[in-house]
Amino acid sequence: MLKHKICVVTGTRADYGLLRPLMNEIKKDQELQLQIIATGMHLSPEFGLTYREIEEDAFTIDKKIEMLLSSDTPVGITKSIGLAIIGFADALHQLQPDLLILLGDRYEILAAAQAALIAKIPIAHIAGGDTTEGAFDEAIRHSITKMSHIHFVTNEKAFQRVKQLGENPRFIYNVGSTAIDSIINIVPMDRSELEKALQFKFLQKNLLITFHPVTLECQASGRQFNELLKALHDLGSEIGLIFTKPNADPEGREIIRLIDDFVSSHSNAVTYTSLGQKLYFSLIKYVDAVVGNSSSGIYEVPSFKKPTVNIGDRQKGRLMASSVINCTPEKSEIEKAIREAFVKDCSDTVNPYGDGNSSAKIIQIIKSIDDYKSLLKKHFFEII
Repeated sequence: MLKHKICVVTGTRADYGLLRPLMNEIKKDQELQLQIIATGMHLSPEFGLTYREIEEDAFTIDKKIEMLLSSDTPVGITKSIGLAIIGFADALHQLQPDLLILLGDRYEILAAAQAALIAKIPIAHIAGGDTTEGAFDEAIRHSITKMSHIHFVTNEKAFQRVKQLGENPRFIYNVGSTAIDSIINIVPMDRSELEKALQFKFLQKNLLITFHPVTLECQASGRQFNELLKALHDLGSEIGLIFTKPNADPEGREIIRLIDDFVSSHSNAVTYTSLGQKLYFSLIKYVDAVVGNSSSGIYEVPSFKKPTVNIGDRQKGRLMASSVINCTPEKSEIEKAIREAFVKDCSDTVNPYGDGNSSAKIIQIIKSIDDYKSLLKKHFFEII
């Protein structure tokens, strides 16, 4: 029996963490053949060459697509997208997958969708229908939805939005987030083991901080991040600060420079280019709050029953758990929100993104479809 070739694209440490449980399910299924394309930040020394984590997890990467220029300007990013489209055109022609699985809303994923559309390769899109009003990811996400044929959304509101975009409800499935699958399957390190791995001694209070560029606000990322740094400085040296580096987006290098400068002058602060999922989840378990504007604070942190301080508009519009504290990107408001997080009781928090069984649901749905090519011709679904 011929196996269906299911190709998964991953471009960052973050989306790999979300895709890994699904990739494991595909790999062990007797009726499916896993193909992997690694691209984007995975192949960049500047961002930690994280493709090696994929290989360490005993996966075979079928194609590596180099695309990132050493520039985070709008012109540089746009040229990187062009390189990615060329790379995906070649890779998809050679691999000839039956179905392409894409997750999220990054520009390298848009490039994969464009190449697959022209190559007449059906697309299954994970996490469409969400909203993030502060980033150009919003437009990218909805664009990928329109190029996709099967939609695995994470919540009911997202289901309705994908339907509003004219997609047939028959092919929209609310499966929750694979992030919760990962959390359930990972055994976190104990505190002393984690301190040794990080070469960092936890203090009385500790914060895990990830701040990504705000791509729809001109020259705003550095200014907003400076407000956060001022708040962290004023909180005092008795609070441990653990920074992770941002995505390869416009103004990302400015944030990296500010992090490095801050850490060099604050003995209570450390920074890491890429932690990997086990270290990252272990950190969430032991810190007092997660601070920044990353989707991880919305999707994953609530499962640990820890507070998230969500700064600014980058995640505005997403479904949020009761553990999320929103604040404006101003020093006084950030400091106020962090102090609130230190005393917030999150013991009753319920993560609204599912039950940790998303990957199995996706596999079941993929296998229930006999002919993926039959999905290529789509009718616009009218809402009457």
